[in-house]
Amino acid sequence: MQPWQDDIYDALTEAGVRQIAFVPDAGHKRLIERCLEDPKMRAISLTTEEEGIALLGGAWLGGDKGALLMQSSGVGNCINMLSLTKTCQFPLVMLVTMRGEWGEFNTWQVPMGRTTQEHLELCGVACYRCDEPEPVADTVRTAMRFAYYTNSAVAILLGQRLIGAKIFEEGEAAR
Repeated sequence: MQPWQDDIYDALTEAGVRQIAFVPDAGHKRLIERCLEDPKMRAISLTTEEEGIALLGGAWLGGDKGALLMQSSGVGNCINMLSLTKTCQFPLVMLVTMRGEWGEFNTWQVPMGRTTQEHLELCGVACYRCDEPEPVADTVRTAMRFAYYTNSAVAILLGQRLIGAKIFEEGEAAR
């Protein structure tokens, strides 16, 4: 069985996704590397997550499908920009690695991590969640079909049990 990150990459390529917007994130590291290595994909590193929404809106207008990779703490940065998907009626696929959940050591990650799904749903984003590797591929494919067929915003929340909790050793600087 291949790693769940490769399942996501396969689902993205099968759906014809050509643009990947991302803020560097350890939870997405393998997926980002796969996208950067693919000559058929354009992987764009962002300085902040909300840039990705505008970038993917432009990609859609230009005929490309795209996806935004980010951490749950970045969802808060996107709240205002999420209105763009409703107003302009374009699909948005977000793959969100969750923090502030199971095994979290960083107290700064907890508030947004615990309310990410509620924030997204209040903004009209359909949320799909994965906490185990087995349903990842099917969940990503289903979410993308929904987004691209209905011009809707979707978020696939990749739980901390799936991505693994970061470990903080005493004497180690917080990551």
